[in-house]
Amino acid sequence: MGIYFSDFFEVDKATLEAYGAFNVSLVNDLPLFIDPFLLFDSKNAIYQSLHEQIIDYLKFLRDVSATGMLTQAHIDQWFRFAEVKQNWLGFSRSGNSGSGLGAKFANTLHKNLHHIFRDFGAEKITKSSHLEKLCLLSEGVGRDHLSDFVTNLIKQFLLEYTQTFAKNHLRPEFVRTVGVNRVAFNQDAKRWVPGRYELPFINGDYVILTPKDMLTRDEAWINRGDLLDGIEDVYNSIPNQQLRNQIDSYFMSRLAEGATDQDRKRLAAQTVEQFPVLLDHFIRAKEDAASEAHRTSKRKVADTQAQFVDEVSRLVREHLEGTAFYTGGNSFTESMARVNFLKNVIEHKDGWRIFYINDRPITQEAHLQLLYRLTWFASRMDVNREVNNGRGPVDYKVSEGSADKTLVEFKLARNSKLRTNLQNQVEVYEKANDTSSSITVILYFTDSEWTRVKKIMQDLKIDKAKNIVLIDGRSDNKPSASTVKYP
Repeated sequence: MGIYFSDFFEVDKATLEAYGAFNVSLVNDLPLFIDPFLLFDSKNAIYQSLHEQIIDYLKFLRDVSATGMLTQAHIDQWFRFAEVKQNWLGFSRSGNSGSGLGAKFANTLHKNLHHIFRDFGAEKITKSSHLEKLCLLSEGVGRDHLSDFVTNLIKQFLLEYTQTFAKNHLRPEFVRTVGVNRVAFNQDAKRWVPGRYELPFINGDYVILTPKDMLTRDEAWINRGDLLDGIEDVYNSIPNQQLRNQIDSYFMSRLAEGATDQDRKRLAAQTVEQFPVLLDHFIRAKEDAASEAHRTSKRKVADTQAQFVDEVSRLVREHLEGTAFYTGGNSFTESMARVNFLKNVIEHKDGWRIFYINDRPITQEAHLQLLYRLTWFASRMDVNREVNNGRGPVDYKVSEGSADKTLVEFKLARNSKLRTNLQNQVEVYEKANDTSSSITVILYFTDSEWTRVKKIMQDLKIDKAKNIVLIDGRSDNKPSASTVKYP
């Protein structure tokens, strides 16, 4: 019953833990990524060298951008990268295949280095240059791009790290010598060169392991959201009083009374574009709070492991493995059987713990969807997440051939758009996917959420619908939801 690296390659979880690698799922990406700030501030000299390597490559891109003679072929070769899907980390909606760094990212990076960040690598306010600076100015360059870019730039290290583990801890039948493209950058030839490595190999592809202490979740330590939310703190920290007053006057004179949070963020973004020096002052503040970056990332990684690895493993081992959960049927009956089986385990057999971390229930529907996806590891059915067939994405399409398809939607009861979703969504999806089978699963955590859902269903006259399943995730009158506490 394979879900995780340790399952597929028959290695003890404690061995992975001792090596420092995250035990990734080989069913679906988990929401972690490498934060380059953790490399910069690391006490590990190898990590510091990796960060310098990243900055050196960006300096190369800065210099070639400054020539003004780059062709599209140059941009494609030096600025564009495919996703390194073999690390099974990131933001893929289904499996482990993301979009990678396409033309938009490449052109934005080229433009920023050529025009706005011509002094990249020669900053005077910050302790070091940072890749994240390039992601602060443009809303179109986000955490997924940062993740893909960093992973590509340190891929040689990750491959060597994985190869060492494979040689020392895996049986020979689980390891294969594979050729990998674009492993290292040859400065003299100005091109990326391939390499060959002995790596874990399964289902027609190799797997890359990643050290836990370079990972984080949600946002990098240096991120655009914190910059825009704290714009006033940033410019008030500037020692130059004249500049500080100038920025304050620009921002406050344009801030309308009664402005919403979105209004403030839009104005903050305009202010940063008008005064790019704010970027360096923001980054310096982040550098000065480096110890908090490590504490925060360590907690986030531990939370992710507890929620998506430890609790899912426990749920499968104690309640699902070897049961009727894995019997066959058509797509609708099998999907409904799994939902009902999970409902019973969640409500009556401590399965509800999977939705809690540190006594707090999950707040994102994406996490609910991912947790459900991880339980589909032993089925002949094709399970696709976020399928978009022209009328918007649906959480899952479960199918066996073209004639047998069922759509499964997962919702949290706290979703402010739940009424609209229930009224319109599934009918539209059914027409778009040419199927009449659909299931909607709603998870609630409080009495008030349950009351709200029941009222919506009664108002819409669907309270008797058999394809709408409510799951009680309340921890009231149950043992403590917290399985592990993290500092």
